[in-house]
Amino acid sequence: MSYQAEVSRSQPGCFVFLLDQSGSMLDAFATSGTTKAQGVATAINRLLHELVLKCTKNEGVRDYYQLAVLGYGNAQVQAALGTELELVPISRVAMMPLRVEQLKRKVEDGAGGLVQETIRLPIWVDPVADGDTPMSGALDAAFEIAQRFVAAHPRSYPPIVINITDGEATDGDPTPAADRLRALGTDDGTLLLFNCHISSSAGTPVVFAASTERLPDTYSQELFRMSSRLPPAMVQAAQAEGFRVENGARGFAFNADLSDLIRFLDIGTRPAGLR
Repeated sequence: MSYQAEVSRSQPGCFVFLLDQSGSMLDAFATSGTTKAQGVATAINRLLHELVLKCTKNEGVRDYYQLAVLGYGNAQVQAALGTELELVPISRVAMMPLRVEQLKRKVEDGAGGLVQETIRLPIWVDPVADGDTPMSGALDAAFEIAQRFVAAHPRSYPPIVINITDGEATDGDPTPAADRLRALGTDDGTLLLFNCHISSSAGTPVVFAASTERLPDTYSQELFRMSSRLPPAMVQAAQAEGFRVENGARGFAFNADLSDLIRFLDIGTRPAGLR
């Protein structure tokens, strides 16, 4: 399988983001003090904004991507973007933020120092944290969405599903749902399922692991085995970002903090070029 299909309006890319919204997401990242729910929302909003900008041309936003954002918590799976568990064209995403916030950030001033600037960031996803962790149900919902996409776009780059969680599934073993999901595919390759475990622990993160050797428990090992291997282009992207990526590395992160999460999402959403 090549994973080389270019993304275009006739052969769009597909992203499905699964966000753990269980009660434990109220815990804070060890490094920032930000709650995991807020950190995940911030990372997803930044990513959506970057995808919109990437697809923006002189005449407007071109539909290079279709995407869905699903939240799972409180014993249910629900749309975190829009109102239905369906893919949304990127041009429609650009038109449907909940609001626009002004954020301050520090950037290089070109002379070796930093200056503070104010940016406007659209907000599509608010932080949510409540109840249990129905991960198996979320993977099943992603299957239904991805199945419709591959039927409609058999020549496109295969769908990419990114699951962000901090806990164990409470609705049964998620492995069968993950196996069924990864069996989907297009002419260009099988679906890519990536899993990111975020944590309030200050322990050493493991990002793009190639084995279970440094994973301390059954749950992290289960998430690793559920994850797809990185295609060559993503391996190169991860290495360019300074990650040590071994042969057979998977789209998996354990004990990730907010910084790791943002970098993981960036690399995990780099299919072939646009045209």
